[in-house]
Formats: sequence, structure tokens, C-alpha cells
Amino acid sequence: MKHFISIWNRTPLIKRIAFGVVLGLILGLALPQLTLIGILGQMFVGGLKAVAPLLVFVLVANALSQHEEGQKTNMSTVIGLYLIGTFMAAFVAVLVNYIFPLTLTLTNTAQTDLAAPQGIAEVFQTLLLKIVDNPINAIATANYIGVLSWAVVFGLAMRNVSEHTKELLQTMAEVTSQVVKWIINLAPFGILGLVFTTISENGIGILADYGLLVAVLVGTMFFVALVVNPIIAFVMMRKNPYPLVFRCLKESGITAFFTRSSAANIPVNMKLCEDLGLNKDTYSVSIPLGATINMAGAAITINVLTLAAVNTLGIEVDFLTSLLLSVVAAVSACGASGVAGGSLLLIPVACSLFGISNDLAMQVVGVGFIVGVIQDSCETALNSSTDVLFTAVAEKSVWGKKKA
Repeated sequence: MKHFISIWNRTPLIKRIAFGVVLGLILGLALPQLTLIGILGQMFVGGLKAVAPLLVFVLVANALSQHEEGQKTNMSTVIGLYLIGTFMAAFVAVLVNYIFPLTLTLTNTAQTDLAAPQGIAEVFQTLLLKIVDNPINAIATANYIGVLSWAVVFGLAMRNVSEHTKELLQTMAEVTSQVVKWIINLAPFGILGLVFTTISENGIGILADYGLLVAVLVGTMFFVALVVNPIIAFVMMRKNPYPLVFRCLKESGITAFFTRSSAANIPVNMKLCEDLGLNKDTYSVSIPLGATINMAGAAITINVLTLAAVNTLGIEVDFLTSLLLSVVAAVSACGASGVAGGSLLLIPVACSLFGISNDLAMQVVGVGFIVGVIQDSCETALNSSTDVLFTAVAEKSVWGKKKA
């Protein structure tokens, strides 16, 4: 047993995760009745979700408390990249609609009793109210907008405290980070449980009737991940971006694909940023912020499904309206994490641009839930891996300027 544990510990985490995926697939097909295996996945995601808000709070507060005036970070560049990347993803989804126009069957779709926001104003209102949420409640409910805002307030307030107090906060950050590392090492078992649950409950053929919609959604996300984002990275770094792109997809995207939670993947991204040698003062803020506003995958989902509804109803869309839709989708996507149901429940906001009733829009949301097994996984993988990518690109672009 000791020999097996030694070999297991020496094996790279990504290979252990791959083993968990394969084993989960086999068990899900062969022994779907062993539902106890699925608890491993629930425990893994639950553990990450439980510790992530606390990790974000202590890391952001610690980074800001240690920040000295004149010390350079790349946050403005990172935020700019987040916004550009989200808009470009939305615009690509519009262009894809001209190449592969989709239609939907808006009957007998899955029903949902969730309430969609009535417009962009309501999305912003929700976000603003979350900013001033009770800090304890924000951590308990994983309200990352609230966690971030209070971490910034506490971090700035602690700049003028004694060094001993700052050291205590730094110790808390280090201890929390160590707990996260322990949880991440359990990823192979957690992902085994997640894959088992997906396969045993849904089967491989569940998405056959929606194959074209899934293909367009996933294909668009792959195009953004492998073409659009690398172009943005190249413009910023002036060197081959693909080694960095593939590493982010491999070490961040794969875990995000199976956990289907940007929040749960925050600790994974923090560790990857550390391994890449990035500035902790930057990534301790940019990663949780990215999990909130860097939503390229969500923008794609909103636009693809909205335009599919538009095509189904025979509504003519000119290019300027499509451009406006891209802006609305990008802005709405930034608020996705602040609305129950994520990106799918923001589809009615985009549909309202074309006069589509809320009843029909919610049927489109129902279709989204049907394909959500794949759509949400790919969306989260794109969103989360791009958080690290743009954080790294911002820093490496600065290095390039220094060398010049």
C-alpha cells in the first residue's frame, strides 16, 4: 500500500485526474446503481466551494494590506483584457449565427420555476446590492462580489496597522492556501464521482436530439479558446501564446469542466498562477474578479441561444442590431454570477431586444437546461482558464515592455 501511495503521489495531478475520468466513465456505464460513488464528487465540489470564499477574502485583503505605494500591479490591463475577451466572444457567437443559423423547437421543453431578470438594470441592481452584502453572509453564501468588495475595504484599512497584525493576516492566508492544496490533491476522486453521476444519471446519448446546438455552442467556445484568445495574447505579448494557452486549458480548464463552477475553480487557478510565477498582488485579486466578470463562455451561450430563438420566430436581424446584442450579452454575462441560474437566466434579457416575450424566452432557457450538461461544463472551462490566461498575459506583456 505504501508503494502504491508513493507512486500515486509522484504521478502528476493531471494524469491522476485523467485516471479518475476514465474510471468514472466505466463505473457510470457498468454500475450506475452504485450512487454512493457520486458522493465523492459532491464532497469535492462542496469542499472547494466552502473554502474558496474564505481564501479569496484573506488573499485579497492580505495582498492589499502588504501593497506599498508605488508598487506596480497589472490590474487595469487584466480588467481591460477581461472586458475585451468577453465582448469578442459575444461577437464571434453572432458571426457563427450567420454561418450556422440554428432554430429551436419551443414546445415540450424542460420547465423551470426560476425567475429571470427583467433587464440589464435589474442585473446591475442585483450586483450593486451584493457589493454591500453583510461580509459574513457574503462569505457564507459565496457572494464573490461582496467578498471582493469587503476584502478590498479591509485590505486598504489594514495598510496602516502594525506589522504584527499584517503578519497574522499573512499567516491566515498561508494556512487557508495549504488547506486548499489538500483539497485539490483529492481532485481525481472528486472528478471520478462527478463523471460517474453525469453518466449514470443521463447516459451518453442524452444530447443526441440537440446535437447540432451542442456542436455550435462547443465549437464556438473552442474557437474562442484556441483562436480568439491566442490572438489577443499574441498582440499583448508579441510571442507564441499557445504554450501558455494549452497549459491554462489543461490545468485550469479540465478541472473547471468537471466541477462546472468558476467559484470552485478559484483555488485551482490560484495554484496555477503561483506555479507560473505570477505576481501574487495581481492574481490574488484578478482571479476572483475574473470568476465574476470574465464570462466569455456565458456571452457565447446567451448569444447563440438568443439568435436561435430569433431565427425560429423568423425575425430579421441586421448587423448593427447584432453588434448591440454583443454589447448586451457581454454586459449581461459580467452579471451572470450575480443572478441565480447563471448565464441561462440572462437569455430573456437579450431576447427582450427583439421583442420576444418572456414566456418564449423561458422556453429557450428550458432548452439551455437540457443541453446544460455539456454547455455549462464547456462554458465554465473557457471562463475559468481565461482568468489565468489574461492574468498571465497582462504580466508578460509588461515584461515585454521592460525588455524593450
